[in-house]
Amino acid sequence: MVNVPRLVIAAPASGHGKTTVATGLLAAFADRGVRVAGFKVGPDYIDPGYHTLAAGRPGRNLDPVMVGEELVGPLFAHGATGADLAVVEGVMGLYDGRVGAGDFGSTAHVAALLDAPVLLVVDASAQARSVAALVHGFRSFGSAATGAVRIAGVLLNRVGSDRHERLLRDACAEVGTPVLGVLRRHAVIAAPSRHLGLVPAVERRAEAIESVAALAALITESVDLDDVLALARSAPPLAVRPWEPPAVEVAGPRPVVAVAGGPAFSFGYAETTELLRAAGAEVAVVDPLHDEKLPPGTAALVVGGGFPEVYAEQLTANAPLRAEVARLAAAGAPIAAECAGLLWLCHSLDGAPMCGVLDAEAVMTERLTLGYRDAVALTDSVLAPTGTRVTGHEFHRTVVTPRAGAAPPGAVSPSGARPGGARPGGARPGGARPGALAGPGGAGWAPAWAWRDAAPEGFVSGYVHASYLHLHWAGAPSLARNLVAACR
Repeated sequence: MVNVPRLVIAAPASGHGKTTVATGLLAAFADRGVRVAGFKVGPDYIDPGYHTLAAGRPGRNLDPVMVGEELVGPLFAHGATGADLAVVEGVMGLYDGRVGAGDFGSTAHVAALLDAPVLLVVDASAQARSVAALVHGFRSFGSAATGAVRIAGVLLNRVGSDRHERLLRDACAEVGTPVLGVLRRHAVIAAPSRHLGLVPAVERRAEAIESVAALAALITESVDLDDVLALARSAPPLAVRPWEPPAVEVAGPRPVVAVAGGPAFSFGYAETTELLRAAGAEVAVVDPLHDEKLPPGTAALVVGGGFPEVYAEQLTANAPLRAEVARLAAAGAPIAAECAGLLWLCHSLDGAPMCGVLDAEAVMTERLTLGYRDAVALTDSVLAPTGTRVTGHEFHRTVVTPRAGAAPPGAVSPSGARPGGARPGGARPGGARPGALAGPGGAGWAPAWAWRDAAPEGFVSGYVHASYLHLHWAGAPSLARNLVAACR
């Protein structure tokens, strides 16, 4: 049993102020000496970065689509170990889940799995008594109507005046919903944003620390923290055991797995490095913007998501590290790259030279590719054998295509290659199939994944695996075990 006070911060839709409230609550309680833990519903990487600054411990994600609903409670318990209070920030609107799957994967779904009370943040800037209808509607719909979700209070955001506040409080009282706090319009503290959302905290650390401190002061002034803590303490004990990464006994030295970090590659889950260590690796962080060498003894490289397009000039300028990565790939070391990592391995990104591991070019576009993907592995790789099924998430505004002469027209989809190419350990007997990209040493490139109604995606050759698909490795811990085992 896990008995951690907890609450979920939800809203009718995106833009109502969930991140402001969740981050501010974490920081305000931390200032009081309360040990806090922050969580984010869904695959978002950016909000947990602000939670990390506010709480002083890693922000974590709770995503039943990516890891399965049976792991949400254990992962929560793992991340909340030693905490006096856990704050879970929702995603989009309360009932917005995976498209076509009802509220599966939604904030309401996770609140029900955690048996946690919900604090509804409402942008009240353009309404008065109508807020009662909105709150009543959310309390009488879906899982709230059945009692699986408990909307226990409201926090009013962007309130214009004392009179406006009185009208809103009276309206909420009509439907029996307590108001736990009121934020005024002039008090909004905004973080800068760009093409994929907020600018990550790691890219603006000094400013982000100041913003978090300002949020703590704002929430302390505007919210009844004692009532919020009482609400969180109303959550009953949770009948789960904390998740633990499956450990592997290691004989001999632990291989060094370098994990890309820093401002250009800030998208990642805390569980990834925990799984790698449990699988027998020594994890070392490399910042491609500043480090000109891989960590000593690097036996494998993991490159997650981020914003290489923003730092393309600096990544290009770090020619020594780009050359080291190319040599690592040519030597047959395991390399796993997703999304931003895929772009970095390409020959170029918007014309700026990258690592050249993939004989392909990446360019920014206006089109946003976004959504969950149920994928199957098309090729044996350093991460998974053919036929392995995973659920991941795709989120980017780029397109990757083979360089002229690398493959016949139509042989490679906008985000990957068509079937054919190499198996782990070298080229397929007889060479690459027609249409496969030419890779290091002349080996062929095969596609990594396939999913419904889409062309095969990603690149696999030898021990290199590069794809747009973001994966939460806690949902498929064999990925870490396979990668570390390949180091040997």
